[in-house]
Amino acid sequence: MNQARVAYIMSRFPHLPETFILREMIELRRRGWDITVYPLILQKQMVRHGDVESLLSVTKYIPYLSPKTIKANLRTLFKDPIKYVTTFLLSLYKNLPSPKFLLRALVLFPKSVALAESMQKDRIEHIHAHYATHPALAAWIINRFSGIPYSITAHAHDLYVEQPMLDIKVRDAAFVVTISEFNKNFICKTVGEWARAKIFVIHCGIRPEDYSAVKKSGNRFEIISIGSLQPYKGHYVLINACALLRDRGLEFSCKIIGGGELMEKLNQQISSLKLNGMVELLGPLPQETVATLLPGADCYVQPSVITSSGKMEGIPVALMEALACSLPVIATNISGVPELVKPGVTGILVEPGDEVSLANAIEKIYSDPENAKRMADAGRDLVLSDFTITTNIDKLSLLFAKEKQKSIAPNLSLREPIVFSSPKLEE
Repeated sequence: MNQARVAYIMSRFPHLPETFILREMIELRRRGWDITVYPLILQKQMVRHGDVESLLSVTKYIPYLSPKTIKANLRTLFKDPIKYVTTFLLSLYKNLPSPKFLLRALVLFPKSVALAESMQKDRIEHIHAHYATHPALAAWIINRFSGIPYSITAHAHDLYVEQPMLDIKVRDAAFVVTISEFNKNFICKTVGEWARAKIFVIHCGIRPEDYSAVKKSGNRFEIISIGSLQPYKGHYVLINACALLRDRGLEFSCKIIGGGELMEKLNQQISSLKLNGMVELLGPLPQETVATLLPGADCYVQPSVITSSGKMEGIPVALMEALACSLPVIATNISGVPELVKPGVTGILVEPGDEVSLANAIEKIYSDPENAKRMADAGRDLVLSDFTITTNIDKLSLLFAKEKQKSIAPNLSLREPIVFSSPKLEE
C-alpha cells in the first residue's frame, strides 16, 4: 500500500524551538510519506535548523486575508450555505469562554476554508495538526468542508491553560496522539473517559546518532540548560540557584541556550546577583550547534515552573538530548517529566520554583560523580529504548497506515486495539 499524502499543520514554521515537529516530518518523508507543510504563520527567522531547508520546498502558505482566500470562502458559502454558517457559528460559540480564542477563531475561519479547498486540489488524504489549540481548530474546520480525516498531537500548554472546543476536536479526530501518559489522563479527565480508546501515547523522539557522549577534559564544573526564555521555563530559578552555589564556594559555569522575551530581564538578574562571567545567556542556537555544546557540560538542568495561568512543560526534548549525551540531568516534578526523569534512576527531580533544592541537586551531582554517571547511563538507555525518532515514527506510521486502510475499507476501525510495546526501565 502506498503511503498517504499527509498535510502537517502547526502554528508557526519554521520555528526554532520545535525540533520535535521538524524531525518527525523529515523522518516520515524519509520513509516515503508525502508530507506537505501548511503553517498558520510562515515565519522568518535569522537562526534556523539546517534540516528546515529540505521542507521549505513542500511548504504552502495561504494568507489570512487575500483575494484567493475571499474567493474560496464565497465558493464554499454558495456551495453549501447551511454548512458554512453552522460551522462558522459553532466555531465562535465553542470559543466564547475565551476572548483570545474567540478572536483567533474569527480570524482563522476564512483561512481554514481556503485551506480546505487547497488541500482537496492537492489530493491530501490525511491532516495531522501539532497542538490541540488553533492548528487542531483549523484541521477540524478543514475536515468539515473537505471530509479529509485529521489527527492531533497534543503537547503541553495547548492542553493545560485553556481547552476551548477540545471535546469536539477529540471527538471528530481520527485519532489523537499525546506525548505523555499524563496528557492522556488529562484529556480523559477534561472531555470524558470515552476518549481514552482513541488516544495514543507517542513520546517525542530524537536521533541519538546526532549526540555524542564524549566528555570534556576541563576542570571547571559546567551546567547547561536549553529552552526559550519564557516564564514557564523557570530560568530565573536556575540563576538564583547559581548564586547559592557561588556563595557555597562551588567553582562552576552555567550556559543557558535560547532566545525570547525574558532575555533583558534575565541579564539584569545575572548582573544584580554579580554572576557575570559565571552565568551566560548564549541566545538561540541551531540544533547542530547545541549537539556540539552538550558533551562539554557536566550537568543538565531543566528548571521549569508552572505559571499562574497553568502553563508548563510537557516532556522537554532538551532533556532527551542531554541524556543521549549521557549527561546527568535535573528537572522539576511536573506533568510528564517523571516519565523520563525517574528519581534516583535516570536523574533527579526537584519541586518547581525551589531554588534551594535545585542548588542542592546540582551540588549532589558535583560531589558524587559516580552516582551521577550511573543515572546518566540509565537515562541514555531509556532514551534509546523509548525516546528515539525511530520508535516515534514506527508508532505514528502505524496509525497513519491504519487510517489509510480505513479509506479503502471503511469498516476497519481504529478502536481495534493497537498496542505499542517497548521495554520499560524498572523503578
